[in-house]
Amino acid sequence: MSLFDAFRYDGKRVLVVGGATGMGAAAAELARDAGADVVVTDFAKITLPGVRAIHVNLADQASIDAAVKECGGKVHALFSCAGVADGTPAIEKINFVGHRHLIDRLLENDMLPGGSAIGFISSTAGLGWEPNLAELRELFATRDFDAAARWFESRGKADYFSTKQAICAYVASQAFPLLKRGIRINAICPGPTDTPLARANADRWLGFGTDYRSETGLEPFTPLEQAYVLVFLCSDAARAVSGVTLISDAGYWSSGITGSFPSATPFVNALLGR
Repeated sequence: MSLFDAFRYDGKRVLVVGGATGMGAAAAELARDAGADVVVTDFAKITLPGVRAIHVNLADQASIDAAVKECGGKVHALFSCAGVADGTPAIEKINFVGHRHLIDRLLENDMLPGGSAIGFISSTAGLGWEPNLAELRELFATRDFDAAARWFESRGKADYFSTKQAICAYVASQAFPLLKRGIRINAICPGPTDTPLARANADRWLGFGTDYRSETGLEPFTPLEQAYVLVFLCSDAARAVSGVTLISDAGYWSSGITGSFPSATPFVNALLGR
């Protein structure tokens, strides 16, 4: 035993939702290498060796319920990684409603024990949610799966931006009630990362912040670089951290807030409503 063991996952069971590709696959691989027993669920084919694979469709409540039942057992770390871009049917279910339903099912079945942790992948698009908290509380109070999806649709919010705001606000709002059960919850808001989803939306996603990266000598992040942050947040080494949306963008957001990189300031101000 050593002090560094808090960063490891020996003896822990990990569930990665959306772990077939991208950051989710990197998180699954990293957790496996850190000693975890890893279960991966996804709609896409799962090819990572050394993990248990379960098919799930986050747009389908019955599929989620079946996946939770098939998973069974205790889950010491849940990585909620699945997400889709604008233009995808049922984006509101895949990006938020389905994830929340899965968490609710795990809680109802006592599958998240004390000491466990939840880690979402959100986005900087979800920052600046605070002015919308009153409206988002209506969403959080709507527990029915289809009714929650209609909440997004009826308000014209079935989009990437709104679903990521919902994640960030959900993480913040659940820190206290979950911690009373011994469960932590956090999220990361990654900067541009070279994933299959990002490549499919390259002009908008990978093209974002190119001036910042050019001046700082950076490339788009690899999925593994973001997975390091996510896996840390769900490890025992991060026991003091909950309710946080950690911005893993190498300082772009902070540079925009402070004006040290003026080109980022209009984007930040727009999200913050300034």
